[in-house]
Amino acid sequence: MKKYILTAALFALICGTASAQGLLGRLGERAKQAVENNVGNKIEKGVNDLLDGKKKDKKDKQANEDQESEEAGVEAKETVDFAEIQAKSDFKRGANVFFEDNLNGEQMGEFPSKWDLLEGSEVEVVNIKGAKAIRMEASRIQPLMEEKEYLPEEFTIEFDVLAQPAEEGSGWDGTLDLIMDGADGKRVFDIRMSPEYHPYYGGEYSGIGWGWGAENPNGNKMEGEPGRQTINRYLKKNEWNHIAFSFNKRAFKMYLNYQRIVNIPNMIQPRSWWMDGSSDSDKGIFVTNIVMAKGAVDLYERNATDYSSAVEKAIAETGKFVTNNILFETGKATLKPESMEEIEKVADYMKKNPNARFEVQGHTDNQGSDKVNDPLSQQRAEAVVKALEEKGVDPFNLRAVGKGAHEPVADNKTDEGRAKNRRVEFIKK
Repeated sequence: MKKYILTAALFALICGTASAQGLLGRLGERAKQAVENNVGNKIEKGVNDLLDGKKKDKKDKQANEDQESEEAGVEAKETVDFAEIQAKSDFKRGANVFFEDNLNGEQMGEFPSKWDLLEGSEVEVVNIKGAKAIRMEASRIQPLMEEKEYLPEEFTIEFDVLAQPAEEGSGWDGTLDLIMDGADGKRVFDIRMSPEYHPYYGGEYSGIGWGWGAENPNGNKMEGEPGRQTINRYLKKNEWNHIAFSFNKRAFKMYLNYQRIVNIPNMIQPRSWWMDGSSDSDKGIFVTNIVMAKGAVDLYERNATDYSSAVEKAIAETGKFVTNNILFETGKATLKPESMEEIEKVADYMKKNPNARFEVQGHTDNQGSDKVNDPLSQQRAEAVVKALEEKGVDPFNLRAVGKGAHEPVADNKTDEGRAKNRRVEFIKK
């Protein structure tokens, strides 16, 4: 009934005629008949739309509330599933760095001094997106090493890569192939990395995938043409992407922006590696911050042992635990995700030994001035203390101290020495 009154009122308001106004006085049984004529039906539709709109607003409000509840549930679920997320962020750099190149000291426009050219000619040092980088265009390079087979049985490789969007009319954005060879020269692993879409070849060649004639762990070539297994991951366009690899005796893992995307339990031992950069654009592909280190992510079966045993052993023998696996963003006190496994070990030990007290020391190399390094090391030590507190450690048992570059443990003249000096020490008090 209220609906028909509203219908007649709207009709009177729109028409502004005496007959329409009279309709308001003849409500009741005749109201239904009035709205069943052609004009009345149109008005009723307008009223229905109006009422439905109110219902829709109410429904949308409820949907928004439901969405907020659902998002809250997702947040709660992510908190619950953090261990699973962290498991895919288990990368940690090998303990002993034996090759590092951030391009510092390199002359712009020249071939990078720590690399060798295998194919092509367009390789040079450039400045891009706030960093010095190696630009490759239809070229192949490899680290300049004394030994032909230099990768140990446990190693990590890291670098940052940038692929810019293709220019209008170009066939594809920049792509980067990373190839690992075994002792007999056979291709063990070949992964191609590119942004979201390959306009010329299509989705099959887009994103990240491995194969391309590489050998399977059993020594057989991968089936299919071109024998590529696509991974549903992509490089972010026009942004720096962090790539990392870990090989431990037989287990191979790859990480994109600190999340594991490849996990091969058995693979032939790689002995060397090289990069092949290409693009149909004259912009090319860019890499920087390349680090190779001896040591790797622990084999899975090792995780069955006491998580804090390494910390406990070091403290029992020396009274301190020293680690190079707590990493920070360059020039900042922001912890990288791969640092959390090491922090978890310390937290586990401290919760089992609630009366133990530690001085958490932050150390830097000598790159930069003391005016910068001293406060930075203090801030980094405080960041570690905060992370431990969030893991349930009593902050009363922790004291953050920044040591800057004043207590080196290795020669700051070499990349390996500087890597050792960038460390966090937990000194038992």
